[in-house]
Amino acid sequence: MLEAILALIKIGVVVFLVILPLVMMLILAERRVSAFIQNRLGPNRVGWQGMMQPVADGLKFLFKEDVIPGHVDRFLYLIAPGIILFPALLTFAVVPFGDQLTTYIGHTLVTIRFQIADLNVGVLYIVAVASLGVYGLVIGGYSSNNKYSMLGGLRSSAQMISYELPLGLAIISVVMMSGSLRLQDIVVDQYEIWNVFRQPLGFIIFLVASFAETNRLPFDLPEAEQELVGGYHTEYSSMKFASFFLAEYINMITASALITTLFFGGWHVPFGILEAINLPVLWEQIIQILAFSLKTLFFLFFFIWVRWTLPRFRYDQLMNLGWKSMVPLGLLNIVLTAIGIAVF
Repeated sequence: MLEAILALIKIGVVVFLVILPLVMMLILAERRVSAFIQNRLGPNRVGWQGMMQPVADGLKFLFKEDVIPGHVDRFLYLIAPGIILFPALLTFAVVPFGDQLTTYIGHTLVTIRFQIADLNVGVLYIVAVASLGVYGLVIGGYSSNNKYSMLGGLRSSAQMISYELPLGLAIISVVMMSGSLRLQDIVVDQYEIWNVFRQPLGFIIFLVASFAETNRLPFDLPEAEQELVGGYHTEYSSMKFASFFLAEYINMITASALITTLFFGGWHVPFGILEAINLPVLWEQIIQILAFSLKTLFFLFFFIWVRWTLPRFRYDQLMNLGWKSMVPLGLLNIVLTAIGIAVF
């Protein structure tokens, strides 16, 4: 019962006090960073420095008229936003954002893990659940009964299938190094040296595939406004429209957290600084969580930075990059990893 209560508390804290507020911050950061890159101001009139702009956007979505066009497949049209949103939230459940803390609650000695669910097959769970999100895009495009939406759904399915393969190959090389599918073990294995230095090619493959999996520029072909109006969400409005973008930003958070976990040492502070200063255990845990958060925030900024720096790929370039370059490189990386493990 105590473990169940702790799990519910962690779910509430992570979802309602971390992920959703972070999505609001990302919406503002997306606008302010893009404005900075384009040498303009961005939102600055709703609250101090535009801080209340995400709240205004949320209220606008809540009170906008929820239009359901008469030509859509109503049942599939209504469930598509939920199908894409729930996998985005579920994926974060196995990401460890800190080590563990052993303490007494009442008279019971309890080990609190800074992770919602510590699965021994956490990597497989992430790959499996993340792959479900594409169904929301495909169903949303198909049910809209609109040629632009249908093309967006088809593009998203082809894109995600193409880039899940190199993403999985990059993860396999990390699993080979750590010898475990458990994310906690992968983080512990990076105590002395981060995987980004042991697996530079795997990191680049994973990073590029993450952009394609989250439909971010330069791989936002499923919703290319200049070609498809808005792609799979063309016929959506109000909160259903907002659900698609909420899922995109949550996927960005999860992808950034996974890059941190798999390649940048997770919660580890570099150069052994934390061990050298010998702080109390509670302070160590707080600093480790802050270290994980800062690494994740850097990659979130990187997602936004790339969006306003690189142009969109053509669709044939997207497919060629995935199948002709990244898949062979992913297989080569696995072979090199196996040779390295055998030799060293």
